Amino acid sequence: MNKKNGIIAAGNWLVDHIKIIDVYPEQSSLANIKSEKLNNGGGPFNVLKDLARMGADFPLKAIGILGNDSNGKWIQNECIENNIDISNLKVVENVSTSFSDVMTVESTGRRTFFHQRGANVLLDIEHFNFEHYNEKIFYLGYLLLLDKLDKLDSNNLTGAAKVLRSAQENGLITSVDIVSEDSNRFKDVIIPSLPFIDYLFINEFEAEKTTGIELDSNNLKISSLRLAAKKLLDWGVQKWVFLHFPLGVYACNKNGDEILQGSVKYPKNKIKSTVGAGDALAAGILFAIHENMNMEETLKFGVAAAAASLQDVSCSNGINHYKDNLSIAGQYSYYQLEKVLKK
Repeated sequence: MNKKNGIIAAGNWLVDHIKIIDVYPEQSSLANIKSEKLNNGGGPFNVLKDLARMGADFPLKAIGILGNDSNGKWIQNECIENNIDISNLKVVENVSTSFSDVMTVESTGRRTFFHQRGANVLLDIEHFNFEHYNEKIFYLGYLLLLDKLDKLDSNNLTGAAKVLRSAQENGLITSVDIVSEDSNRFKDVIIPSLPFIDYLFINEFEAEKTTGIELDSNNLKISSLRLAAKKLLDWGVQKWVFLHFPLGVYACNKNGDEILQGSVKYPKNKIKSTVGAGDALAAGILFAIHENMNMEETLKFGVAAAAASLQDVSCSNGINHYKDNLSIAGQYSYYQLEKVLKK
């Protein structure tokens, strides 16, 4: 049997129409658009492009649905330029490629998304067949933003759970990311997939909504992070939970091993935007997992990629070769979470 090699990423494919604004306005008032850019968006597109920019020398494959329009063609061309296999990126008629208008405040980098779900609403179980794939890792993102795959059947399984189960049965390592939706759907949509997830990426807001454990980002406690991660593992996550927040990552596995990794102390006055930082973190971690690095190295890969992404208003254009990303971390050092967070 050939050695498994490469990463498949599936889910929400879209373009980000990034608008740099002077201030986020109150309703019915005005803000000025200072500049505009067209860039990649959505978990799978961001992760694969980040991996390409980091110098991944293994296969990168896309699964998803696009509309037959200018945005869809732009995505295809970007993938081709970055050596991403688009043979399973399906193009359909009479529906638009998904997009987000990303309003980014110039002075703070804070962003607000106005999202058009577009062709992504059509992605379903029928678009996945892992029998003949030889890749090593399957990434799916974002749960809660995949209309058909988020639906529960009579057996309390979502389409996403079935897709992830099939990937595992065909020898793929599975990884999942979630969108920070303001809703009460988290338990219904997320929990059914947990037994079929090897590596789960989840932020403090999403973890609180899923587990019910309070995780106030302004008053995070290590004990609360531990409780939330343990609950997700008890509910089925197979290997590691990566619970991330602005200051770093809490990682925990089924054996009870835990690691606190601080974010890079990237200067706030140099941050162009925080959009894409979570996906960059995931890309860096998946790169390291693919290359069989230990978990301490893996987390450093992730936070270095996240820091690099802060250099540009887009999701991926701040990302450089992984050695350059790590040099940024070396230049600015990491937050010491044991000193920053409460016990």
